[in-house]
Amino acid sequence: MHSKEQISHDEYQKTADWLMSQTEHRPQVAIICGSGLGMLADTLKCQDSFAYSDIPGFPQSTVQGHAGRLVFGELKGKTCVCMQGRFHMYEGHSLCKTTFPVRVFKLLGVETLIVTNAAGSLADGLHPGDIMVIKDHVNFPGLVGLNPLSGPNDDKFGPRFPAMSGCYDKSLRCLAMDIAKQQGVASLMQEGVYAMVGGPNFETIAEARLLHRLGVDAVGMSTAAEVVMATHCGLRVFGLSLITNKVVKSYEDSDRVNHEGVLEIGRLRSQTLQQLNETFLPIF
Repeated sequence: MHSKEQISHDEYQKTADWLMSQTEHRPQVAIICGSGLGMLADTLKCQDSFAYSDIPGFPQSTVQGHAGRLVFGELKGKTCVCMQGRFHMYEGHSLCKTTFPVRVFKLLGVETLIVTNAAGSLADGLHPGDIMVIKDHVNFPGLVGLNPLSGPNDDKFGPRFPAMSGCYDKSLRCLAMDIAKQQGVASLMQEGVYAMVGGPNFETIAEARLLHRLGVDAVGMSTAAEVVMATHCGLRVFGLSLITNKVVKSYEDSDRVNHEGVLEIGRLRSQTLQQLNETFLPIF
C-alpha cells in the first residue's frame, strides 16, 4: 500500500491553486503541528482557516489532539500556513498521503518548513516538558522501504537521490538555541536525534533499549517522512520535539504511557512554545 500509490504533479497543483483562490495569503513558512500542539496556529493574525475536509486532495486527520484545519495568517510581518493536525501511517494513509501537504506548500511558495511533534524521551537528560531541537533523525519506515519518494521520481520537485545529511538546517537550530537563552528557557532545550516508528502502539521495553543503544534521544510516529519530502523539494527544515513522557527502558519500571498524558504536557508547555514561535518566525 505505501509504495504503490502515486500522486501526480497536477493533483498537487490543483490543491495549491484552490488554496490560492481562497486566500490572499502567500506563505513563506509552513508549520506542521504535532499532538496537542495545534495552539501554535493561535499566534497568527488575519487568519484564513480551512477544514481539511473542504480542501481538494487533502487527507483527513483522525487523531485526538489534531484539529484538522489549515490556518493561514501573519506573525509580525511573516506570512505563514499552519497545519493543526498531521497525517500518520497508522491511520491507514499511504506515505504519499501523509506527506501530501509538503509539496502543496512548496507550490504555494513556502521556503521553510517547521515540523513539531510530541515524542517520548530515551535520553537520560531529556524529561517531560523539555523541548528537543532535532539535529538528525532515524527513519525506520524508510530503512525498510516505506518511503514517500518510492516510485517514479517527479523531477519538477527534486532529484532522484536526495542527500539527507544536514536535512535539519544548522543555522536555524543555532538561532533557536540563542533565542531560548534570551528568553531564559535554555534549560528546557537541547539538541538530539529523533526516530520515527510506525505506531500506533508505544514501544516495548526491548524496542526502547534497542533505540537507546542506537543513539536515539526521542521517538515518535511522524515527522521523518515529511522531512524527506521537504528536503527533496528544497525546503529548509527546522524541527522541534516536545518531550511528553519518558520511554520505559526497565522491566522493573511500572510506568505506562498514554495519549491523554501526551496531550496534557502539550497544554502545559503551550505558552513556552508560543513565545518561541513569536520570536523565531519573523527572523527568517
